[in-house]
Amino acid sequence: MAEVFSAHYAGPASGVVVTQRGQAGTAGTGAIQVLEAGHPVPDAASVAAAGRVISCLQGLGPDDRVIALVSGGGSALLAAPAPGITLADKQSAAKLLLASGATISEVNCVRRKLSAVKGGRLAVAAQPAGVVVLAISDVPGDAIADIASGPFSPDPTSLADARDVIAKYDCTLPAPVRRMLEDPAAAGPRPLDAAFARVTSTICARSADALAAAGQLLAGAGFEPLLMDDRVSGDAAELARAHAGLVRSLRAQRRRVALVTGGETTVRVTNSAGRGGRNGTYLLALAIELAGTDGFSALAADTDGIDGTERNAGAMIDGSTAARAAAAGIDVQARLGANDSWPVFDALGDLVVAGPTGTNANDLRVIVVGQVG
Repeated sequence: MAEVFSAHYAGPASGVVVTQRGQAGTAGTGAIQVLEAGHPVPDAASVAAAGRVISCLQGLGPDDRVIALVSGGGSALLAAPAPGITLADKQSAAKLLLASGATISEVNCVRRKLSAVKGGRLAVAAQPAGVVVLAISDVPGDAIADIASGPFSPDPTSLADARDVIAKYDCTLPAPVRRMLEDPAAAGPRPLDAAFARVTSTICARSADALAAAGQLLAGAGFEPLLMDDRVSGDAAELARAHAGLVRSLRAQRRRVALVTGGETTVRVTNSAGRGGRNGTYLLALAIELAGTDGFSALAADTDGIDGTERNAGAMIDGSTAARAAAAGIDVQARLGANDSWPVFDALGDLVVAGPTGTNANDLRVIVVGQVG
């Protein structure tokens, strides 16, 4: 995003952006400094990056303009613990929430309360300058406050909402975090705060765009694209079971169809040693449901190129996946229960490894039914 901005902005510009560790590369960003930090759990580099961003916003005047390039991943990459909690507290809270099965909206509801930069706090830091937010959405529904936890957007949720999320998923958070969720100061700037009067926000790309592009490609390959909801959320395995039913129905109709869905599923992690992400979980569950079924294949991948804990974007399956795994001595049902999908697809040679894509428009799932020709 910084590279494209630098290529198209004619005037003088300086600043800083932060991206995932190992992805800065040799981007041509001119005077814009590129930093790297931890994801999906913030680290010390995330805190340092937040400090650098805050320093860039200090001392600006009413004639200055801030261009804020915001995308998914920013919740971890740009992290400043709120007064009263430590980085370790934030890391513990993030790990527990991400493993709980909570939706990204629920996770970000809590994150905003624990941050000195999220929930509109950077808009306050930028006063009295004008702010233009250009965002790529990676969240179902494209709520600007959920993209990177809304550093320049008011928090639409309350402290009570955050406490409800903690109770819903029975998360045992560190004592300082629990105290903070009782502190009115953690609520952050409200929507009518003067800081937001000079902020304008535009979403430049979103999951629906990725689905539309995939549908166009599939149509060119001879499949009838069925673009379904890009706001999908909920348990990955449950979604797989629902999609298996759709595949059976479409096969019975003898149609050549491509089901295309986006959004972001969730996984409740019960085995911290498991390897894989939500797309791998979805595909493994789908492979089990459709074991032995011919005439279909499926792909699920994260558009940023990384699914969960490993360096693959996702994987591919067909009706032979479960049988091939069994022939290799792999118990797919046990691996699904152990949150350990990655070794299955690695052993079968079915991982999708795209490398960092430079964007993040949430997940993309494609199931093709029938054959062309």
